[in-house]
Amino acid sequence: MRHASAAEDAVVQLQYVLEWGKRMADLSQVKPLMPTQDEMTMATLAHALQLIGSWIAPLIIFLIKRESRFVSFHALQALLLQICYTIVIVLAVVGWIAVMVSTVAFHAADKTTPPPALFVLFPLFWLLVMGCGIFNLVVAIVYAIKAGRGEWAEYPLLGRWARKLLKMGPDGVPISATA
Repeated sequence: MRHASAAEDAVVQLQYVLEWGKRMADLSQVKPLMPTQDEMTMATLAHALQLIGSWIAPLIIFLIKRESRFVSFHALQALLLQICYTIVIVLAVVGWIAVMVSTVAFHAADKTTPPPALFVLFPLFWLLVMGCGIFNLVVAIVYAIKAGRGEWAEYPLLGRWARKLLKMGPDGVPISATA
């Protein structure tokens, strides 16, 4: 048996540490999670069914497929979009009712001319509701297609919020509690 000198031992140990460091660096660069076909289908359904089931369909899919980060991310985005859409529509309807009641109250004495708010605000209300509906339709279709392809596509503004709620980084990588 040959006894190694201290210098040879140090070189061997340094090579071991460098090799271990390379392996750890490879592990720290986590590759994106590739979703299964079932996950892609459920994520696509979460986006597509929001057109029919409003916020209920994404909520059900979110609760059923909670263990899948891919499905949870896409379902939560669709759920957040539907919650925002519902809030905008409710506020618009409440505003519309308030304007109509105040218009009728102020023009009750003048029965010769129609209230001007009817001709000014009704088209604006209609444009708001139709614009929100078209936006909702386009976003649901585009992101359903992206989910079907297995992409971790995020909605503008809402996608970042969904990632924070689910504590996940890009491509579904979990954010550590210490970071």
